[in-house]
Amino acid sequence: MTAPGTTEAPPRPPRPDRPSPAAPPRGRRPSRAGRTLHAGPVAYAILIIAVLVSAFPFYWTLVAASRSNADLAQVPPTLVPGPHLIRNFEAVLEEADIGKALLNSLIVSGSITLGTVLCCTLAGFAFAKLRFRGRGALLALTVGTMMIPPQLGVIPLFMMIAELGWVNQLQSVILPGLVSAFGVFFMRQYLVQTLPDELIEAARVDGASTARIFWSIVVPIARPGMAVLGLLTFMAAWNDFFWPVVALTSSEPTVQVALRQLGGGYVHDQSVIMAGTLLGTLPVLLVFGLLGRQIVGGIMQGAVKG
Repeated sequence: MTAPGTTEAPPRPPRPDRPSPAAPPRGRRPSRAGRTLHAGPVAYAILIIAVLVSAFPFYWTLVAASRSNADLAQVPPTLVPGPHLIRNFEAVLEEADIGKALLNSLIVSGSITLGTVLCCTLAGFAFAKLRFRGRGALLALTVGTMMIPPQLGVIPLFMMIAELGWVNQLQSVILPGLVSAFGVFFMRQYLVQTLPDELIEAARVDGASTARIFWSIVVPIARPGMAVLGLLTFMAAWNDFFWPVVALTSSEPTVQVALRQLGGGYVHDQSVIMAGTLLGTLPVLLVFGLLGRQIVGGIMQGAVKG
């Protein structure tokens, strides 16, 4: 009973029973945010196969460089390294000036890498963040040059080099490669994603010039992208064969030009050729081993920021 003058509260509707959480399947833990996912056996099998397929050419180069020419002619071929690696290296040093070739390739590749990274970062910053007349047309023209095969420009380029008297000199290989359209486009896209406009506006308010903004703000932010572009450029310049074989001779060779002199005779000595190829590949592997971790980290950093 209720006291006089008071009203009885209406009864609450019955509360529906909450469904009990379904138990996770046996052998599988419930997923949580931020938890590291573990690959299954199929993913590991695919990765192992990919690594073996990618590493087999280098392993075969090592096997061929340590065998004789007769061993390589056997059917089926042997897949175990042999005892002739040092002898084949000595044959490489006798048939070609591989030491001078390595030095020339280091000079050419290093100069092209430094020039490309600096010039392409400057151009990428201009196309990404500066406002000037004709910016879109110039960018389209720059990217459009990537569609032109480089072989079409060999004859006029060689005529220009001959007029300057640079034939068989390293600058004939260095200067045409100091800027690349791919590098400009790559750095432009990287800076669009990672460089906030607010930083540039704040620097302008503080009275910083464009050069000061570039060296103090752009370069530290663009360092991961510059590292990636530097590695790609170094590998491309080191492995370039077509233009160096046109502009240089055997007296001033790069590694790729010097490898052409190996294994001469009626029957080419494939083991000596592979030994020279192994020597020419080791510097690239060394550079990637030293910078690969930082470069991969730079790529991931840019992807997260984008």
